[in-house]
Amino acid sequence: LKASNSLSHSLQAKMSRPVQARRLEGIDKNIWVEFVKLAATYSKVNLGQGFPDFPAPDFLTEAFSRALSGGNHMLHQYTRAFGHPPLVKVLAQFFEKLLGRDLDPMTNVMVTVGAYQALFCCFQALVDEGDEVIIIEPFFDCYEPMVKMAGGTPVFVPLRPNPPKDGKLMSSADWQLDPAELASKFSERTKAIVLNSPNNPLGKVFSREELGLIAELCVKHDVLCISDEVYEWLVYDGKQHIRMASLQGMWDRTVIIGSAGKTFSATGWKVGWVVGPDRLLKHVRTVHQNSVYHCATIAQEAVAQGFQRELMLYGKPESYFVQLPKELQQKRDWLVRSLDGVGMKPIIPEGTYFLVADISQFKSDVPDVPNSDEPYDQRFAKWMVKNKGLAAIPLSAFYSEAHKNNYNNFIRFCFAKEEATLKAANDILQKWKQEKTSS
Repeated sequence: LKASNSLSHSLQAKMSRPVQARRLEGIDKNIWVEFVKLAATYSKVNLGQGFPDFPAPDFLTEAFSRALSGGNHMLHQYTRAFGHPPLVKVLAQFFEKLLGRDLDPMTNVMVTVGAYQALFCCFQALVDEGDEVIIIEPFFDCYEPMVKMAGGTPVFVPLRPNPPKDGKLMSSADWQLDPAELASKFSERTKAIVLNSPNNPLGKVFSREELGLIAELCVKHDVLCISDEVYEWLVYDGKQHIRMASLQGMWDRTVIIGSAGKTFSATGWKVGWVVGPDRLLKHVRTVHQNSVYHCATIAQEAVAQGFQRELMLYGKPESYFVQLPKELQQKRDWLVRSLDGVGMKPIIPEGTYFLVADISQFKSDVPDVPNSDEPYDQRFAKWMVKNKGLAAIPLSAFYSEAHKNNYNNFIRFCFAKEEATLKAANDILQKWKQEKTSS
């Protein structure tokens, strides 16, 4: 019996050990898990998560159908681990045109399970214990936990709003880096900076001058750039997307992240890529081959055909890359008018699926709770989806813990939606406005 009790205690002792790896400490919470569940439970209209509710283009879905039901049965089997040959070949051709340099499809391009895995592979491959990684706030929320999982230390630098003095609506261009503040974040410990242009959540498209400043600091301090360009084709008002890797001295130190989901309005396909010099990509390939190893062949084949079409139509009016931003700009303008009309002041985005709106005039609806740890915009967004049926994402979700309460009067809306969805959102807002007026 003694021996039995001793064994029981021994087993209990072993079972009480922590099971999670230290790299997971402090990164278990995820804004999307919480808000996607809230939207599914309460929302009549979901302008929260960033995906279109309109169809992907016919030429792309037709390519998928041909790949699925055509005679090439090998499309149901493994293809090349680092990217289906037709896809990496056409991506190399496309980026040769965009960057003005020769690319080797086998060494300068790698296909991933969406841009999300591309980011993960880059952080794991390029960031080491003790490395600092500069992240520009507001930032797409996965950057911080991915840096930490790689053993790195995130260093944050904010875009600061400079509201126009003429009473006009603010633009995402009015959110700018302070050059001296940015320069102060670079040190001998800095390994990389993460650039997201066009930026999610603000919709900011970094100008050539702003990118030049970042590039100069990267070269001076021998720092890498992880350039998240998933919204590269979604730029409005005649703005131009400048690719960081095209700037002097930046090709050899930049990895470009791209997404077929955003490019072709098919976010569920999860096809992404990394483009860059082989000296960086050879390490990214090592992470890929020891994690995911391989991406869905049929989806890659269909995306390859989509790019082949766009390569032939490059710059022409019938190109999807020309048509889509025109359509989305109209949707953006419609939502801007709708929000402005009810007193939620929108910040007009230069790119992406998203716009951020100032909710300060709605504080009487959802009073602040003194000394609360939860940022105001999170409580507002939860209240709005539960009481009004309209889902959006709090802007504080895109800030580090230390800075969440500095920008907590804003929420992010996605306007990449059907007209009927945007009209339903407008109906909710108008009804809300009437209720406020009559109360």
